[in-house]
Amino acid sequence: MTDESARIATAADAIRSRLEGRRPAALLVLGSGLGGFADRLEQPVRIPWAEIPGFPPPTVPGHDGVLVLGRVGGREVLAQAGRFHMYEGHPAQVVALPVRVAAALGAGTLLVTNAAGGVRRTFAPGALMLIADHLNLTGRNPLIGLVLPGEERFPDMSAAYDPGLRAVARAVARAHGIALEEGVYAGLLGPTYETPAEVRMLERLGADAVGMSTVMEVIAARARGLRCLGISTITNLAAGISASPLSHAEVMETAARVRDDFGRLLEGILARLD
Repeated sequence: MTDESARIATAADAIRSRLEGRRPAALLVLGSGLGGFADRLEQPVRIPWAEIPGFPPPTVPGHDGVLVLGRVGGREVLAQAGRFHMYEGHPAQVVALPVRVAAALGAGTLLVTNAAGGVRRTFAPGALMLIADHLNLTGRNPLIGLVLPGEERFPDMSAAYDPGLRAVARAVARAHGIALEEGVYAGLLGPTYETPAEVRMLERLGADAVGMSTVMEVIAARARGLRCLGISTITNLAAGISASPLSHAEVMETAARVRDDFGRLLEGILARLD
Protein backbone atom coordinates (compact mmCIF):
# COMPACT_ATOMS: atom_id res chain seq x y z
CA MET A 1 0.00 0.00 0.00
CA THR A 2 1.36 3.43 -0.96
CA ASP A 3 1.49 6.33 1.50
CA GLU A 4 -1.40 8.01 -0.35
CA SER A 5 -3.50 4.83 -0.31
CA ALA A 6 -2.86 4.50 3.42
CA ARG A 7 -3.86 8.12 4.00
CA ILE A 8 -7.14 7.59 2.10
CA ALA A 9 -7.91 4.36 3.98
CA THR A 10 -7.15 5.90 7.38
CA ALA A 11 -9.38 8.92 6.76
CA ALA A 12 -12.17 6.73 5.36
CA ASP A 13 -12.03 4.43 8.40
CA ALA A 14 -12.23 7.40 10.77
CA ILE A 15 -15.31 8.76 9.00
CA ARG A 16 -16.95 5.35 8.58
CA SER A 17 -16.73 4.75 12.32
CA ARG A 18 -19.03 7.77 12.85
CA LEU A 19 -21.65 6.94 10.22
CA GLU A 20 -23.40 4.01 11.95
CA GLY A 21 -23.65 2.02 8.73
CA ARG A 22 -25.00 4.89 6.63
CA ARG A 23 -23.46 5.19 3.16
CA PRO A 24 -23.29 8.42 1.15
CA ALA A 25 -24.52 8.36 -2.43
CA ALA A 26 -22.75 11.61 -3.26
CA LEU A 27 -20.11 14.04 -2.07
CA LEU A 28 -21.20 17.68 -2.15
CA VAL A 29 -18.32 20.18 -1.99
CA LEU A 30 -19.51 23.60 -0.82
CA GLY A 31 -17.35 26.54 -1.87
CA SER A 32 -16.69 29.99 -0.37
CA GLY A 33 -19.72 31.30 1.49
CA LEU A 34 -21.87 28.35 0.40
CA GLY A 35 -21.33 26.05 3.39
CA GLY A 36 -24.67 27.00 4.92
CA PHE A 37 -26.37 24.44 2.70
CA ALA A 38 -25.07 21.74 5.04
CA ASP A 39 -27.53 23.05 7.66
CA ARG A 40 -30.41 21.86 5.44
CA LEU A 41 -29.43 18.21 5.78
CA GLU A 42 -31.69 15.99 7.88
CA GLN A 43 -30.39 13.54 10.50
CA PRO A 44 -26.96 15.19 10.35
CA VAL A 45 -23.73 13.68 11.60
CA ARG A 46 -21.11 16.43 11.84
CA ILE A 47 -17.41 15.54 11.74
CA PRO A 48 -14.91 18.41 12.09
CA TRP A 49 -11.86 18.12 9.88
CA ALA A 50 -9.73 18.16 13.03
CA GLU A 51 -11.13 14.70 13.83
CA ILE A 52 -10.23 13.22 10.43
CA PRO A 53 -6.62 12.07 9.98
CA GLY A 54 -4.91 13.83 7.08
CA PHE A 55 -7.45 16.66 6.82
CA PRO A 56 -5.67 19.99 7.46
CA PRO A 57 -7.45 22.86 9.24
CA PRO A 58 -9.26 25.50 7.16
CA THR A 59 -7.53 28.87 6.78
CA VAL A 60 -9.92 30.70 4.44
CA PRO A 61 -12.96 32.71 5.66
CA GLY A 62 -16.21 31.09 4.54
CA HIS A 63 -14.81 27.55 4.75
CA ASP A 64 -16.16 25.94 7.91
CA GLY A 65 -13.95 22.86 7.96
CA VAL A 66 -16.55 20.18 8.66
CA LEU A 67 -18.00 17.13 6.93
CA VAL A 68 -21.72 16.56 7.41
CA LEU A 69 -23.50 13.33 6.53
CA GLY A 70 -27.23 13.86 6.18
CA ARG A 71 -30.31 13.22 4.12
CA VAL A 72 -31.73 15.50 1.45
CA GLY A 73 -34.27 14.56 -1.18
CA GLY A 74 -34.31 11.02 0.17
CA ARG A 75 -30.56 10.59 -0.46
CA GLU A 76 -27.66 10.19 1.93
CA VAL A 77 -25.18 12.95 1.10
CA LEU A 78 -21.75 13.78 2.48
CA ALA A 79 -21.43 17.57 2.47
CA GLN A 80 -17.96 19.11 2.68
CA ALA A 81 -18.41 22.61 4.12
CA GLY A 82 -15.25 24.23 2.81
CA ARG A 83 -12.36 22.80 0.86
CA PHE A 84 -8.58 22.68 0.64
CA HIS A 85 -6.79 24.94 -1.84
CA MET A 86 -3.36 24.68 -3.37
CA TYR A 87 -2.76 28.36 -2.61
CA GLU A 88 -2.87 27.41 1.09
CA GLY A 89 0.26 25.38 0.43
CA HIS A 90 -1.43 22.00 -0.01
CA PRO A 91 -0.34 19.65 -2.80
CA ALA A 92 -2.92 18.56 -5.36
CA GLN A 93 -3.21 15.16 -3.64
CA VAL A 94 -4.41 16.80 -0.42
CA VAL A 95 -6.92 18.96 -2.32
CA ALA A 96 -8.32 15.77 -3.89
CA LEU A 97 -8.24 13.73 -0.67
CA PRO A 98 -11.92 14.23 0.30
CA VAL A 99 -13.03 13.02 -3.14
CA ARG A 100 -10.95 9.88 -2.88
CA VAL A 101 -12.16 9.27 0.67
CA ALA A 102 -15.80 9.74 -0.35
CA ALA A 103 -15.32 7.24 -3.17
CA ALA A 104 -13.88 4.77 -0.65
CA LEU A 105 -17.03 5.28 1.44
CA GLY A 106 -19.23 4.38 -1.54
CA ALA A 107 -20.12 7.74 -3.11
CA GLY A 108 -20.68 7.50 -6.85
CA THR A 109 -21.33 11.16 -7.62
CA LEU A 110 -19.46 14.41 -7.01
CA LEU A 111 -21.40 17.68 -6.87
CA VAL A 112 -18.85 20.47 -6.68
CA THR A 113 -19.65 24.13 -6.16
CA ASN A 114 -17.53 27.25 -6.07
CA ALA A 115 -17.51 31.01 -5.98
CA ALA A 116 -16.11 32.35 -9.24
CA GLY A 117 -15.33 35.55 -11.05
CA GLY A 118 -17.34 36.30 -14.17
CA VAL A 119 -15.30 36.46 -17.37
CA ARG A 120 -18.28 36.45 -19.72
CA ARG A 121 -19.22 40.11 -20.00
CA THR A 122 -22.96 39.48 -19.87
CA PHE A 123 -22.73 37.91 -16.40
CA ALA A 124 -23.84 39.82 -13.32
CA PRO A 125 -22.85 39.10 -9.71
CA GLY A 126 -25.25 36.52 -8.30
CA ALA A 127 -25.61 34.49 -11.50
CA LEU A 128 -25.46 30.70 -11.24
CA MET A 129 -23.43 28.90 -13.91
CA LEU A 130 -23.56 25.20 -14.69
CA ILE A 131 -20.03 24.07 -15.55
CA ALA A 132 -19.94 22.49 -19.01
CA ASP A 133 -16.15 22.05 -19.09
CA HIS A 134 -13.02 23.40 -17.47
CA LEU A 135 -9.56 24.71 -18.24
CA ASN A 136 -6.88 23.44 -15.87
CA LEU A 137 -4.41 26.33 -15.81
CA THR A 138 -2.87 25.50 -12.44
CA GLY A 139 0.06 23.48 -13.76
CA ARG A 140 -0.88 20.79 -11.22
CA ASN A 141 -2.67 17.44 -11.36
CA PRO A 142 -3.66 15.09 -8.50
CA LEU A 143 -2.91 12.02 -10.64
CA ILE A 144 0.83 12.70 -10.92
CA GLY A 145 2.78 9.93 -9.24
CA LEU A 146 1.96 6.28 -8.67
CA VAL A 147 -1.40 5.06 -9.93
CA LEU A 148 -3.69 4.49 -6.96
CA PRO A 149 -5.86 1.36 -6.75
CA GLY A 150 -9.20 1.92 -8.46
CA GLU A 151 -7.99 4.86 -10.56
CA GLU A 152 -7.34 5.24 -14.26
CA ARG A 153 -3.86 6.32 -15.31
CA PHE A 154 -5.23 8.28 -18.29
CA PRO A 155 -8.88 9.15 -17.54
CA ASP A 156 -11.03 10.47 -20.37
CA MET A 157 -12.07 14.07 -19.71
CA SER A 158 -14.14 14.63 -22.86
CA ALA A 159 -17.34 14.64 -20.77
CA ALA A 160 -15.92 15.38 -17.33
CA TYR A 161 -19.15 17.12 -16.30
CA ASP A 162 -21.80 14.46 -16.75
CA PRO A 163 -24.30 15.35 -19.53
CA GLY A 164 -27.11 13.51 -17.76
CA LEU A 165 -26.57 15.37 -14.51
CA ARG A 166 -26.38 18.67 -16.35
CA ALA A 167 -29.74 17.90 -17.96
CA VAL A 168 -31.16 17.22 -14.49
CA ALA A 169 -29.79 20.55 -13.24
CA ARG A 170 -31.35 22.44 -16.14
CA ALA A 171 -34.71 20.72 -15.56
CA VAL A 172 -34.66 21.57 -11.84
CA ALA A 173 -33.77 25.19 -12.59
CA ARG A 174 -36.68 25.48 -15.05
CA ALA A 175 -39.10 23.91 -12.58
CA HIS A 176 -38.14 26.41 -9.87
CA GLY A 177 -37.82 29.45 -12.12
CA ILE A 178 -34.10 29.76 -11.40
CA ALA A 179 -31.92 31.37 -14.06
CA LEU A 180 -29.05 28.96 -14.78
CA GLU A 181 -26.27 29.92 -17.16
CA GLU A 182 -23.80 27.40 -18.60
CA GLY A 183 -20.13 27.81 -19.46
CA VAL A 184 -16.47 26.95 -19.07
CA TYR A 185 -14.69 27.33 -15.72
CA ALA A 186 -10.99 28.23 -15.68
CA GLY A 187 -9.09 26.95 -12.66
CA LEU A 188 -6.04 29.01 -11.62
CA LEU A 189 -3.66 28.54 -8.71
CA GLY A 190 -4.27 31.84 -6.86
CA PRO A 191 -4.30 33.36 -4.32
CA THR A 192 -4.05 36.64 -6.26
CA TYR A 193 -7.04 37.65 -8.30
CA GLU A 194 -6.41 37.82 -12.03
CA THR A 195 -4.96 40.87 -13.74
CA PRO A 196 -6.97 42.52 -16.53
CA ALA A 197 -4.45 41.10 -19.03
CA GLU A 198 -4.97 37.60 -17.65
CA VAL A 199 -8.73 38.04 -17.92
CA ARG A 200 -8.39 39.06 -21.57
CA MET A 201 -6.32 35.89 -22.11
CA LEU A 202 -9.02 33.80 -20.43
CA GLU A 203 -11.65 35.32 -22.70
CA ARG A 204 -9.64 34.30 -25.75
CA LEU A 205 -9.22 30.79 -24.35
CA GLY A 206 -12.99 30.42 -24.06
CA ALA A 207 -13.44 30.76 -20.29
CA ASP A 208 -16.70 32.11 -18.91
CA ALA A 209 -15.75 32.07 -15.23
CA VAL A 210 -12.53 31.83 -13.24
CA GLY A 211 -11.64 30.55 -9.79
CA MET A 212 -9.04 28.81 -7.64
CA SER A 213 -10.61 25.40 -7.03
CA THR A 214 -12.72 22.58 -8.49
CA VAL A 215 -10.50 21.15 -11.23
CA MET A 216 -8.34 18.97 -8.92
CA GLU A 217 -11.45 17.47 -7.35
CA VAL A 218 -13.09 16.75 -10.69
CA ILE A 219 -9.93 15.18 -12.14
CA ALA A 220 -9.62 12.85 -9.14
CA ALA A 221 -13.32 12.01 -9.29
CA ARG A 222 -13.16 11.10 -12.97
CA ALA A 223 -10.11 8.92 -12.36
CA ARG A 224 -12.23 7.04 -9.79
CA GLY A 225 -15.20 6.76 -12.15
CA LEU A 226 -17.48 9.19 -10.31
CA ARG A 227 -20.09 11.21 -12.18
CA CYS A 228 -19.48 14.94 -11.77
CA LEU A 229 -21.62 18.05 -11.73
CA GLY A 230 -20.27 21.54 -11.13
CA ILE A 231 -22.04 24.81 -10.31
CA SER A 232 -20.35 28.21 -10.00
CA THR A 233 -21.83 31.17 -8.18
CA ILE A 234 -20.63 34.27 -10.02
CA THR A 235 -19.79 36.43 -7.03
CA ASN A 236 -17.98 39.24 -8.85
CA LEU A 237 -16.94 40.32 -12.32
CA ALA A 238 -13.29 39.69 -13.16
CA ALA A 239 -10.64 42.42 -13.25
CA GLY A 240 -10.90 44.73 -16.23
CA ILE A 241 -14.60 43.89 -16.63
CA SER A 242 -15.57 45.37 -13.27
CA ALA A 243 -14.23 48.80 -12.38
CA SER A 244 -14.32 47.96 -8.67
CA PRO A 245 -11.42 46.44 -6.71
CA LEU A 246 -11.90 42.72 -6.02
CA SER A 247 -12.20 41.41 -2.47
CA HIS A 248 -13.08 38.21 -0.62
CA ALA A 249 -15.69 40.18 1.33
CA GLU A 250 -17.59 40.80 -1.93
CA VAL A 251 -17.42 37.07 -2.67
CA MET A 252 -18.98 36.25 0.71
CA GLU A 253 -21.68 38.91 0.42
CA THR A 254 -22.82 37.74 -3.02
CA ALA A 255 -22.79 34.08 -2.01
CA ALA A 256 -25.10 34.94 0.90
CA ARG A 257 -27.46 36.81 -1.44
CA VAL A 258 -28.03 33.81 -3.72
CA ARG A 259 -28.34 31.33 -0.86
CA ASP A 260 -32.04 30.55 -1.44
CA ASP A 261 -31.83 29.88 -5.20
CA PHE A 262 -28.61 27.94 -4.69
CA GLY A 263 -30.20 25.80 -1.99
CA ARG A 264 -33.35 25.04 -3.96
CA LEU A 265 -31.29 24.10 -7.00
CA LEU A 266 -29.06 21.72 -5.04
CA GLU A 267 -31.97 20.13 -3.20
CA GLY A 268 -33.79 19.49 -6.46
CA ILE A 269 -30.72 17.98 -8.11
CA LEU A 270 -29.95 15.71 -5.16
CA ALA A 271 -33.55 14.49 -5.06
CA ARG A 272 -33.23 13.32 -8.66
CA LEU A 273 -29.93 11.47 -8.39
CA ASP A 274 -30.04 7.91 -9.73
